[in-house]
Amino acid sequence: MRTVMRACGLLLVGAAVASAAPFDVKGYGAKGDGHALDTLAINRAIEAAASAGGGTVVFPAGNYLSFSIHLKSHVTLQLDAGATIIAAEPSADLTQGYDPPEPNPGAELYEDFGHSHWHNSLIWGEGLEDVAIVGPGRIFGRGLSRGTMRRDWLPEERLAAAKADVSLPAAAREAIAQLKPGPFGFPGRDTLPAGVGNKAIALKNCRNVIFRDFTIYHGGHFAILATGVDNWTCDNLKIDTNRDGIDFDACQNVRVSNCTINSPHDDGICPKSSYGLGYARPTENVTITNCQVSGYDEGTLLDGTRKRTDGHRPTGRIKCGTESNGGFRNITISNCVFDYSSGLALESVDGALMEDIVVSNITMRDIVNAPIFIRLGSRLRGPEGTQVGTARRIRIDNLVAHNVAATAGILIAGIPNHTIDDVWLSNIFIDFAGGGTEQDAARLVPEDESAYPEPGRFGKLSSWGLFARHVTNLVVRSFELRTATADARPVVWLEDVGGVTLDGADLASSTGAAKLSVANVRGLAIHNSRGLPETNVPEAIASRKF
Repeated sequence: MRTVMRACGLLLVGAAVASAAPFDVKGYGAKGDGHALDTLAINRAIEAAASAGGGTVVFPAGNYLSFSIHLKSHVTLQLDAGATIIAAEPSADLTQGYDPPEPNPGAELYEDFGHSHWHNSLIWGEGLEDVAIVGPGRIFGRGLSRGTMRRDWLPEERLAAAKADVSLPAAAREAIAQLKPGPFGFPGRDTLPAGVGNKAIALKNCRNVIFRDFTIYHGGHFAILATGVDNWTCDNLKIDTNRDGIDFDACQNVRVSNCTINSPHDDGICPKSSYGLGYARPTENVTITNCQVSGYDEGTLLDGTRKRTDGHRPTGRIKCGTESNGGFRNITISNCVFDYSSGLALESVDGALMEDIVVSNITMRDIVNAPIFIRLGSRLRGPEGTQVGTARRIRIDNLVAHNVAATAGILIAGIPNHTIDDVWLSNIFIDFAGGGTEQDAARLVPEDESAYPEPGRFGKLSSWGLFARHVTNLVVRSFELRTATADARPVVWLEDVGGVTLDGADLASSTGAAKLSVANVRGLAIHNSRGLPETNVPEAIASRKF
């Protein structure tokens, strides 16, 4: 009896092993030669794995040219070493191409085309669970569009004297021109016709997702767009792309770690909370840790040269926003490196609640705008009746930044009657390029409360280190700011701020300009700060320079 049981056990184990055998895409007809279209073979392999109750679809070494690949629940795509999925180029007449963008009438009035469609992608899934894509292989979005053409030019093609014709067919251009945009300009000029793909990977309303160890090059409008995706782990990805890197929109329980993102012309790691689902859903419970973001020339992160030669003003940052209907809650960003990029941005401009955010252990070099930008605005792109949101309980600790552009220092800007509340900045060291003039110091900085929230839209600020306006309870501790060249602006400008504490502030002024300029400040305490008097004034100060 014991022997029979042992034999049965062996048979059961053997059956389990057999059912877990991987699904090799070459076994379903994929050539992997970079010339033949492998779309049907890849999707057959995925369908077979799903029909078996789940499994791993393997891409052995090779180049797999494909249009839209359909993810399924309980299926893992495994890109072996030497394997590359290549986004095919749509035909000139668009009769061959990617899946059409699905209708999304609940969102198309409020979101641009890229944020409100998912099916027109190289790899996409909707309403799935238990999905994974793992490396160490690569995804190359060669045939993807960044938003205006049939496909985008590769970096080497942009430099060529005679560029390939990758324009949309005339009929498609005419159809887009005839669209009647709604109150926010959508749908409009950024719309793409059926057949054009604009994302390397897109997920909508999925849960229990793992992305690990693979590389994306030239990923289109989004290398990764995930909307309404919960319990998502992104780990050890390398992305070198022409627009956004990783966007997680209206997602919850997200872990992004050990990722390196180069995105010279757009954002690197970007939590959003748009109206893309047709309703407002917060992005919350998010950790971003041990990541690097940059804005080198596209492709030069992956080839190791990290060039800065194409004349662009790099973006490549971590940003919460701009789309912010649902809000941002319970978010930590830690142990991250910014190099040749824009700075950290936290934005609530579409009615969102932005609260309980902690940023720590950040290094930055060669930053082209505000190293820290916190914005509460009233763009209010959403259904009629959308009200101004809130921004509160934000802590930024242990940040070092070198060679920050002269245009803007730290910028914290609410709007009249709507303040940013409870902001702590501690253990901060920043050296700026400097060079501001007395004319810059006298400049009135616009409110621009309904404009797109970007530091550059404020122009050159009237202070070079910190500009804070419409803020309540601002605490600044262990705070050292320097300039490489003389700057005639005040170091810190505070306007309409209630409850300010400066403790251990070292504000280097090399021109005799004020270290601190305040206007309409209610409650000011200064302690242990070099060159500033010990101060504790609970009443309002209309205007004063220190």
